[in-house]
Amino acid sequence: MISFNSNTLIKPIIIVTTSLMVMFVIAGMLTALKPELRISSSSVNQWSQEFETSFFVHLLGFENQYFNQAIPASDKKTINLSTIAFELATSINPNDPRSLLGRELPGFSLFDGEIIVAGQGTNYTNMPYESSPPLEVLLQEREASIENIEKYEESGNVPPPALTTNGEKVVYIYTTHSRESYLPHLPEGTKSTESYSHEMNVMNVAEKLGKELEKRGIGVQVEKTDFTKVVSEKGMKYYQSYDVSRPVIKQAMETNRKLKYFFDIHRDSQPHKVTTTTINGKKYARTIFIIGGEHAKYEQNLKLATDLHNLLDEKYPGLSRGVTKKQGEGTNGKFNQDLSENAILIEIGGVENSIEEVFRTAEALAEVFSEYYWQAEEVNG
Repeated sequence: MISFNSNTLIKPIIIVTTSLMVMFVIAGMLTALKPELRISSSSVNQWSQEFETSFFVHLLGFENQYFNQAIPASDKKTINLSTIAFELATSINPNDPRSLLGRELPGFSLFDGEIIVAGQGTNYTNMPYESSPPLEVLLQEREASIENIEKYEESGNVPPPALTTNGEKVVYIYTTHSRESYLPHLPEGTKSTESYSHEMNVMNVAEKLGKELEKRGIGVQVEKTDFTKVVSEKGMKYYQSYDVSRPVIKQAMETNRKLKYFFDIHRDSQPHKVTTTTINGKKYARTIFIIGGEHAKYEQNLKLATDLHNLLDEKYPGLSRGVTKKQGEGTNGKFNQDLSENAILIEIGGVENSIEEVFRTAEALAEVFSEYYWQAEEVNG
């Protein structure tokens, strides 16, 4: 006769029952969380962005030493598990005090971002930023002094180009924040936070850059849409400006498959001392390139921006403030650069620069980019 011990049956039943109860409790807690707090592909992606790429290569190297060959000698350092645990628990990077201060100081997040290439004098205290004023400020009919635009519209003599695109438009220039303007050309007493105009703004700068590129044989399509006005007409918020410019860019790409480069022209809100340099006795409005880090084409766009920075720094030392990356909360993270491998956002000058300084920089940028373009065409050709 076979005998059963009731204790041997009760124990596994209790374990199974307890396990099921714990599972139900955990599932209930997860489903009760707010959507933004639940585990999802986006939250995992955001978590992983807290770590450098080399960290994941290090992890793979534990299993296969072959992966360690991909790590530069300068990055081959011991992984500190306590530091990693601290970052995961607190979201604070001990090597970047902004990760702590950004949560405590109002407005500090405006300077958030990562400096990929630091130009002369560029650091985390003078990062580019753009204010987001109410739409009534943006749409105010603020007259501007435009005689200087006509005065500096034509640059010095440029020799006829040896190479041309034969009428094909290969560069697309647009202005997502179309009414960003410059204080020296606005009525006296205008505040820097009110430096917006429907008459004189970055759209004029885009036109100037387009004309300078055309002189050098490169076909350009300059977008005329006043996106700020469209934002107002659609009843949208200023931060949604990139959602407004996106379909226009896509339409341009579908209409003309020859378009290869996409430049979004902006102006910074930093003061004159940060956004201005003197080269050969002439004042120039400094540039800075901004790349969104939350899309698959980030590396290609970063290469283009870095190449242009290096070329500018070679021919016009100090003109470029460098290259920065923006991603995460409080910023767009894409800037429509996911639409092309050759899309960049260029800040030309700041709120206190004159149109003369800005136009002078547009000429220098056109000169450098035209050389870059024709060299690239020669290699690809």
